[in-house]
Amino acid sequence: MLSSPLVLSLPPSIQLTDDQFFELCQINHDLRLERNLQTGEIWIMTPAGGETGNRNFSLIVQLGLWVKQDKTGIGFDSSTGFRIPGATKDPMSPDAAWIRLERWNALTPEQQQKFPPICPDFVVELRSPSDTLKSLQKKMEEWVRLGVQLGWLIDRTGRQVYIYRQDGSQECLQNPETLSGEMVLPGFELDMSEIW
Repeated sequence: MLSSPLVLSLPPSIQLTDDQFFELCQINHDLRLERNLQTGEIWIMTPAGGETGNRNFSLIVQLGLWVKQDKTGIGFDSSTGFRIPGATKDPMSPDAAWIRLERWNALTPEQQQKFPPICPDFVVELRSPSDTLKSLQKKMEEWVRLGVQLGWLIDRTGRQVYIYRQDGSQECLQNPETLSGEMVLPGFELDMSEIW
């Protein structure tokens, strides 16, 4: 099993600005860093294992093919961090995300280049062996609170998918063959045989 994130505590006298934290992430591009805004801690996240990375790749490929065909938005992989007002972590990084094109184009080129200050319309979290289901469920609830329209939490261990919607409704599917993008991603269906 993979270990938990390494936590780096900073003294209160060190207050990184958003630009300084972005620069820290850029010069340490081999590390996945997250900042806890409540405690000021910096979390160094462990990389995904081979099996999880492969399943996430399949997820990204399927979403990416739909994005290229649909052309109403753009997709993001797990290395993208989003800076969202009101979030508990900075940046927040889902395993996959999608944003409607008109919302993305409303950002300045500088905002698009750094950690975009925007909440995705759609996110996916793929549970890895080091994740607890409870922590990911809390993360999904936060995504919805921040503005996500549709979110999927895929638990390969239990072969369950938890669906989160902006209206507050939640649903748990047991071993589905496909997942529908519903009204948020019309026409998108994820083939779960490549994910399980």
